[in-house]
Amino acid sequence: MTAYLSIGDFSRASHLTVKTLRHYHRIGLLAPAAVDPHTGYRRYTTDQLAVAQVVRRFRRLDMPLEEIQAVLATPDPYTRNERIVAHLDRLQEQLGRTQRAVDELRDLLAPGTSGDDAVELRSVPEVSGAGITEIVAAADSAAWLQGALGELHATVAAQRMTATGPAGGIYADEVFTEHRGTATVFVPCAEAVHPVGRVRPVTVPAAELAIGVHRGAPDGADRAYAALAGYVARHTLGIPGPIREYYLVGLRDTADTAKWRTEIGWPVFLTGVDGR
Repeated sequence: MTAYLSIGDFSRASHLTVKTLRHYHRIGLLAPAAVDPHTGYRRYTTDQLAVAQVVRRFRRLDMPLEEIQAVLATPDPYTRNERIVAHLDRLQEQLGRTQRAVDELRDLLAPGTSGDDAVELRSVPEVSGAGITEIVAAADSAAWLQGALGELHATVAAQRMTATGPAGGIYADEVFTEHRGTATVFVPCAEAVHPVGRVRPVTVPAAELAIGVHRGAPDGADRAYAALAGYVARHTLGIPGPIREYYLVGLRDTADTAKWRTEIGWPVFLTGVDGR
């Protein structure tokens, strides 16, 4: 014999508010087993408590209601588990971002040095290589960079060429000031690359740069940029021109983002014989 609970009793048993249960009914997530056609009273079965417990735990994990509906509607356990694992992976990634942000804030609050000793003034010569140039939105820049680097390295390897230095990037001011602008990623090569896909031959002009180093994932690079800008303002003459980046250690080398190392080049005007 089926045992029924009023919406109030079901609310107490499931720890879901009456308002929430009514909302879940409206969107079809957790419909009552019966609704009185005259009074509109909702009744639930005790068997539905298990579903309510699952929904409540998914919501505690911030799973969107649409995804919960998809999980509950999926009869195949393998597909259902895939959906759940995908959400857990997103949560894990979010936790990682949160932890990195906490660590960076603690570092910012701790007393430290100006970092001037870590800045190098350098004249870089003109180089030729394989490159990809596109208009890029700042929000997509990290994913775009990894895709472009992968395509460049694959093309260079397929054409049996050898990189003569680390891959780099050139970023127009609009990438920073408008969060959308022209970006070029390149791999220096002695030979001329044959155009394939997005890859084209490029010539990277000579430049005089103040070089700082960022260690870690790209989302924490603003600190290195700030330190470099401060150095340039205090010690040398900054000039208009695109920012350079050189990817010394990245995804091709290790999946551990803590080991990634990127040189950031700020265009400057060098006046001294020793490069200053």
